[in-house]
Amino acid sequence: MPTPLLAQTITLRDLIDRFGLTLTEDEDFFPEWQENLPDISPSDRQLLDKVKAGYINLLNHPPLLENVVRMAILDPILFIGDFYISPFYVKSEEPIEISAEDDGVIIKGRIDTLILREKFWIVAIESKKAAFSIEEALPQILVYMLASPHRERPCFGMIATGGSFVFVKLVRGEVNRYALSDVFSLRNRGNQLYEVLRILKRLSQL
Repeated sequence: MPTPLLAQTITLRDLIDRFGLTLTEDEDFFPEWQENLPDISPSDRQLLDKVKAGYINLLNHPPLLENVVRMAILDPILFIGDFYISPFYVKSEEPIEISAEDDGVIIKGRIDTLILREKFWIVAIESKKAAFSIEEALPQILVYMLASPHRERPCFGMIATGGSFVFVKLVRGEVNRYALSDVFSLRNRGNQLYEVLRILKRLSQL
């Protein structure tokens, strides 16, 4: 029996070679992060402004570790977006496993936060230290998405690295294709958490 690989050690090259994963830049492939986004209320905007202010304050007291990122940034966004209220529920430290049938490779890992609705995967969130790049987290979240039991459905994910957010869409088939949204950063002018919340709400409606 092959030795299982850990999702945390998998590279994007591994996923390309073993699962035929292909990045597509077709703008029609991932319209969900741009089209038909719901509005958010003025009170939601005020709360998100506080989340951004809290993040900027945390940067003055490094290191910004993963549990702090979740407590100060991810959890408030999920709370504001009503993702802790039925029909959603959150499972933490959810184990996943995926295998490559051609060479018997088994990849195992745990997802930090998994949001489910009626037993369907809606949004997967992978949190990292603020100093980590999105590129470091991308292979891991793609492993989680490839492991979704609902192979006939598109799978959506979000990577959060503290001050940066990016959304991912995966469609499996003869060719496993994925695409990324723009990167939303708390260092940009204004508050791009508004767009992050609008996209999360849009994906939750699918």
